[in-house]
Amino acid sequence: MVTKACTRCSRVVEGDLCEVCNLTTSHNWSGFLIIVDPEKSQISRDLKIEESGEYALRVR
Repeated sequence: MVTKACTRCSRVVEGDLCEVCNLTTSHNWSGFLIIVDPEKSQISRDLKIEESGEYALRVR
């Protein structure tokens, strides 16, 4: 299955809808970020990511 990214929260998913936002996903994304502990991560604070998971850095 092809991975896609949510157009709102940038979470990387395998389906046509994001499990979190329930919005459409895009196959046009770049960069890959894994957040393990968002409370301790400076990157997650900068990107306003509040949940652990896999994220795209740029979604078009």
